[in-house]
Amino acid sequence: MFARGFQFDFLESRCSSCHPHLFILGLILAYFLSSHVQASEDQVPVMCGSTNLTSKYQHCRLHPDGVHDLDCFGRYTNRGKKECVWKPGNHTSEKIYTLVQIQQSVNYCKIHNKTPKSSKIIMVFGKLNLTVVVFENGESEKCTKAVFSGSPSSLLRCDPPSNVSFRRRLGNLHVNVSWQKDAVNNYSVRYKMLVSRLWIEPPVQSQNGTRCTVENLNSSLFYTVQIQCVTTAQCSQCPWSETYTVPSELTAQPVIVNLEDSDIAEKKGSRLFSLHWKFPATESYDGYYVTIAKASGEAPFERMSTTRPEIRLILSFSSYHLNISAVNNASISPAVSHTIPQREDVHTGIVEGKLNVTVHSNTSFTVYWKDDLIKTYVCFSVEWMRKRHKAAAMSFYQKAHNWRTLSPLQEPLKPFKRYSLTLHTRPNKDTCNIKYINRSESTYGTTQFYSIQGSPVSAPNISISNITWNSVVLQWSSIPEDDIQGFLLGYMIHYTEYHHRGTSTERNIQVDPQLDTYELGHLEGGTACQVQISGFTQAGAGVRSTAVIFTTSDKGYFHYYLNGYIIPIAVVVTVLFFASIMIKRAKVILWPSIPNPLNSNVMQKIAKLELLESIKHLNVEESTDSLQIVEKEAVVPPNTLASVLVLLQDSEEEGHSPEMTWIQRDAEEHAAGEIEPLRTTDNFHSSPCAFSSDYTTMELFQQQMPQGSPANPAMFSSMQDDEEMDTVFYGQ
Repeated sequence: MFARGFQFDFLESRCSSCHPHLFILGLILAYFLSSHVQASEDQVPVMCGSTNLTSKYQHCRLHPDGVHDLDCFGRYTNRGKKECVWKPGNHTSEKIYTLVQIQQSVNYCKIHNKTPKSSKIIMVFGKLNLTVVVFENGESEKCTKAVFSGSPSSLLRCDPPSNVSFRRRLGNLHVNVSWQKDAVNNYSVRYKMLVSRLWIEPPVQSQNGTRCTVENLNSSLFYTVQIQCVTTAQCSQCPWSETYTVPSELTAQPVIVNLEDSDIAEKKGSRLFSLHWKFPATESYDGYYVTIAKASGEAPFERMSTTRPEIRLILSFSSYHLNISAVNNASISPAVSHTIPQREDVHTGIVEGKLNVTVHSNTSFTVYWKDDLIKTYVCFSVEWMRKRHKAAAMSFYQKAHNWRTLSPLQEPLKPFKRYSLTLHTRPNKDTCNIKYINRSESTYGTTQFYSIQGSPVSAPNISISNITWNSVVLQWSSIPEDDIQGFLLGYMIHYTEYHHRGTSTERNIQVDPQLDTYELGHLEGGTACQVQISGFTQAGAGVRSTAVIFTTSDKGYFHYYLNGYIIPIAVVVTVLFFASIMIKRAKVILWPSIPNPLNSNVMQKIAKLELLESIKHLNVEESTDSLQIVEKEAVVPPNTLASVLVLLQDSEEEGHSPEMTWIQRDAEEHAAGEIEPLRTTDNFHSSPCAFSSDYTTMELFQQQMPQGSPANPAMFSSMQDDEEMDTVFYGQ
């Protein structure tokens, strides 16, 4: 009003003397000031004064479709400030609110005009009762209102928790909350099954301001939960929080379906580990947690989240522990655990002798590596461990030398125990500690060492087989690694032979450590033997095994001589015998011999007949002392002499005929020179012509017969029979 009055006075007093353009400028300025003041009146609360609220808003009424749920509250930290909130009506689209604040004890009334929002912060007097009325579209005929009354001391509200988390396990629901600058000592939790309309009474009280446990729930059901603080002097109002839906508890365990451990060709010392698993489809889960850490215990324990049931990692040859769990917003399933073992074939692709260890004491040793790694890497890690024990690890920074002395060790080295040591390289140069497991390091090499070596404290178990007269096969088991107490350099075979003469011979044979069988030869047949085996290391030979006594077979001698002498000789004789026969057969076939006519049976019988004919003409005197030839006549031709001698020899063999004995004696005397040679008279008629028939035919026989000699018919008949036989023989 003041602005408008000022405007009118100014126009009336100055209008007559103003220049036209000044008059227009004044109108623009007046309009601007008028609109600005009007806007200030709408936004800035004003005292009620003499305004008759009853008459102005008497047409406004309470209506369920109008403005409703008006509530005013404050905070313990600022008691003079209250916040009033309400919910708009739904009977009109345009909503302008007027809030009237009344504290009647001091006749305090304030109007907050044209509030566009559904909340308003007001200042009140500390302990005076407060009444608040909100008009929605107060100047409209459809005006609605909402009324709130209360004491400021009862308007201290503690809001629901700002952060809530749930965890279900073994049928229990663990609730963890945090509050926003409110002194809440305890709170209540009410719950119900998701399909139920009724809350389970009574609500569960928390143990403190942050934790609460609801017990004896069904793990397979969904639940609805609300939270409310317990009222105190600082929190006179504790409204229920919004509704939280808690899913069922995950009770199943993921199942590993497939895992692969493969080399990476372009990156030596690293491997690609692929893992695939499955989870029951009936479970309500949001994803999976995969936790991986080095088996040595070196930090960190890395947790990765994934929604797919598979994962791929690039790791070194070290050993790792892996856990996989399914998760939702209320539970984590039991984890399936898997240990990724250290690669046993760590030497594959790695040159032997790249690492060496020198032990100085049980708390200090030095690692040497062959290659000049410091040109590429400055961060390293060493792991050492005994078999079936947890590994120890130490990372270090090295850029000056290709060796590093580690001291002091976390745990002293044990004597006579084998340790495996592995050196890893790490690409990150800002820190030598692992930031993350995946792609964090690669393996350079590995070696084994002892702090102190000893001799084996146990021996192999021996078994024998294939006992012969001069050999036996030995087989033995390996010595347990913990009993070797050093690097096994080989086995020593101790054997003793006990001879029949009462003497014994002891010998030792050294074999390679890779062998587990050996044929012991050059033994004496039928002899008792004793065998023992021991392993030896750099510290010396260990204990011997239990003695095994056996006796070689005495049947080997016969077989030895049979196989070595008799059979070869028999084979040679048989070959020579059959070879001679085969040679003769071959000679007959390849070079047939021409028969000698003088050797035929016919010619021999002819000579025999001539001899008998000449004997008839001999005059013989018998005497007891001797036999003398009175008259000798050569009747045997020279060409038949050989046949006669043969005939005489054959006759002697055939039966030693008495009538022919004297002829043999006479022939001997002639041979000795005591008797004159026989006068030969050639009575045979020789023919220079060859016959067309065989020489053994009857024609040749007749020509050889002396002419005029009487023939003995019986003899002649016998000769004919013989000739026929001879003729048949040669004709074949």
